Amino acid sequence: MEKTFEKIVSHAKNTGFVFQGSEIYGGLSNTWDFGPYGVSLKDNIKRAWQKKFIQEDPNNVEIQAAILMNPKVWEASGHLKGFSDPLMDCRNCKTRHRADQLIEAYTEGKVTCEGWSKEEMENYIRENKIPCPDCGKHDFTPIRQFNLMFKTFQGTLEDAKSTIYLRPETAQGMFVDFKSVQRAYRKKLPFGIGQIGKSFRNEITPGNFIFRTREFQQMEMEFFCKPGTDDDWFPYWRKFCMDWILSLGGNPENLRFRDHTPEELSFYSKGTTDIEYKFPWGWGELWGIADRTDYDLTQHQNTSGVSMEYLDPYTNEKYIPYVVEPAVGVERLFFMFFTDAYDEETLENGDVRVVMHFHPVLAPVKAAVLPLRKKHGEIAEKIRHELSIDFNVAYDEAGSIGKRYRRMDEIGTPFCITVDDQTEQDGTVTIRYRDTMAQERMTVEEVRAKIAQEIRF
Repeated sequence: MEKTFEKIVSHAKNTGFVFQGSEIYGGLSNTWDFGPYGVSLKDNIKRAWQKKFIQEDPNNVEIQAAILMNPKVWEASGHLKGFSDPLMDCRNCKTRHRADQLIEAYTEGKVTCEGWSKEEMENYIRENKIPCPDCGKHDFTPIRQFNLMFKTFQGTLEDAKSTIYLRPETAQGMFVDFKSVQRAYRKKLPFGIGQIGKSFRNEITPGNFIFRTREFQQMEMEFFCKPGTDDDWFPYWRKFCMDWILSLGGNPENLRFRDHTPEELSFYSKGTTDIEYKFPWGWGELWGIADRTDYDLTQHQNTSGVSMEYLDPYTNEKYIPYVVEPAVGVERLFFMFFTDAYDEETLENGDVRVVMHFHPVLAPVKAAVLPLRKKHGEIAEKIRHELSIDFNVAYDEAGSIGKRYRRMDEIGTPFCITVDDQTEQDGTVTIRYRDTMAQERMTVEEVRAKIAQEIRF
């Protein structure tokens, strides 16, 4: 079965995971609303990240920094000067494109432009006569840099003094709060500060559904350590991130590491690795792990005048910590898990069953309670209420039991619980397993224990 882009997007929309933003007004370019199942899937992804990266690791803590920050933050980080896209316009059809994406698409990802100057990109496009993907002509304007930060105003006057920005990443909040967290929680190196939050980028060419959007959520961690020990922590977090994806059902055949070459590396980075996923259109970045050295804390120290040095209680030496950063977008993980889960099975009678094989931890709905007949509704509703105290449980009494099973398969519900005449007699129900369609008789308490065991992570 081929998992085409159109098929995956259509299923996400038709089952209510994702809707077009502002749809009744014709939409707004590349904005997406997440329906109830989409919200639940995103929340489950975030909870799974928070559990493994924060809750179970005694070194790490979590914060929630403000979206709006002092503009000096973005001056220190370099975003005001360097956070821009290299744009070219096609003179023939008037469409606008990112130069780096033109090159990467033309070479099918074999050539990446990280660290390239605009002159290098212009020369490569000209020498290889790369065509416009819309009209096929090769007639581009020179590259112009376009800053990606959303600008807004604070207060009543819209002038330069009141200009602030929506954050383009969550990382700077953790750097700015480094000293506060370290002091308040008496943290000793190594330790990490994690954060889940929204970021905003004025992408000129967003696309591929929810892969690249202007408004998105990130799960980032800045792991602070003694200079020199970063050489050990970088491969540790590199492996930890991949293992986390695999533990939640990620298909290893669709995942790979891609280490940045020396030419691609940012000037402050000792090493960067992308975890890439084979999306329906090809390989794309899923998760970035970077050794950022002491660049960020040093920049904030220089700009703010506040020392970011750490006093080592074991050696009494002062130094600015190095940082290893694993950073991932929630929507990209959503897209990855959704694509991996999608399946079409041809049954013995020739029918095609669409089923989402979500890991039970991620499944938006853990179980569905289905009364076999309407007369079983009262006891079925009681069972749903009891189970909903611990789990997200659906209730469905419309249509044949077979159709209800199919509806639950299409949203990835791992367990269906059928209530029938025998339930009234002995309190047992039939539990039906999504992946095998096998059925088993057990008590409601046994069902509760079964679900709890399967979603333990």
